[in-house]
Amino acid sequence: MIAHAIRISTQGGPDVLQLQEMEIGSPGPGQVLVRQTACGLNFLDVYHRSGAYPLPLPSGCGSEAAGTVEAVGADVTAFREGDRVAYQGGEPGAYADRRIVPTTRLVRIPDGVSDEDAAAVLLKGMTVEYLLNRCVSLKASDFALMYAAAGGVGLLAGQWAKHLGIRLIGVAGGEEKCEQARASGYAEVIDRNREDILARVKEITGGRGVPVVFDSVGKATFDTSIDCLAPRGVFVSFGATSGPPPPVEASLLQKKGSLYFTRPTLVTYSSSPEEYAAASSAVFDLVARGVLKPTIGQRYALADAAEAHRDLESGRTSGSTILVP
Repeated sequence: MIAHAIRISTQGGPDVLQLQEMEIGSPGPGQVLVRQTACGLNFLDVYHRSGAYPLPLPSGCGSEAAGTVEAVGADVTAFREGDRVAYQGGEPGAYADRRIVPTTRLVRIPDGVSDEDAAAVLLKGMTVEYLLNRCVSLKASDFALMYAAAGGVGLLAGQWAKHLGIRLIGVAGGEEKCEQARASGYAEVIDRNREDILARVKEITGGRGVPVVFDSVGKATFDTSIDCLAPRGVFVSFGATSGPPPPVEASLLQKKGSLYFTRPTLVTYSSSPEEYAAASSAVFDLVARGVLKPTIGQRYALADAAEAHRDLESGRTSGSTILVP
């Protein structure tokens, strides 16, 4: 079976992403062949491409996709040809028009959810699920701070937090992105281009600060995030789009109010089949019920993956991005 896929032979800038034709064979035991109709774009893909996360080379790129089962391995009974499915995680390589995928990663797409929405929401939605439901303990009416509020994860986080009754404060750049965040359920939105984030957080919380900061930016926002926390607050560092945060000294956490610091990953929070199934089901259940409404801000042809990466890294995207094989 021939597939067209984005491959990298060396890690570096967006230009290392090359569309290639390759032989992928047939699905073996525990595998299915998926004809992919939509591939999700995530900042994790940038880390893989750039070398921030080293990979054995050559390698594919991409972490999630959706499509239709085209063939199944001899022992596969849980899926059959024609099933609409999505997946996330595992070995990079989702940027492709066809791919052989282990059934342990597959999730059926519910009726009423499009392939594009499935590819746009699964990885990001599972990230929001573990952040809000399992990484920290937040109650209805609690405040929390979320950076990149108009990004793919950010817009879903606003909707999920509103569903839970959490008063999420979003940070975004520019009035258009701030308005997108407000429309997605954020209790308050701070425009980082013209407002002082720390001053606004203190104002919104009556000077107390927030019990939790969800920081996906890293180096550029580390000091502000620390200062926005209330005593015994939790700093959740789940990304580093501006570069990794500095080393965290125990004495700093002490002096700033007995703070906690954690660096969680979706891989850890979905490491067992049971956790993966429960988290993915929770995401698609909320999408099917209309609680989560994925926002696809832009679409690119698969061959234009490099352009998509450039736009994502430069902040020119909003919401989720889809690559169309």
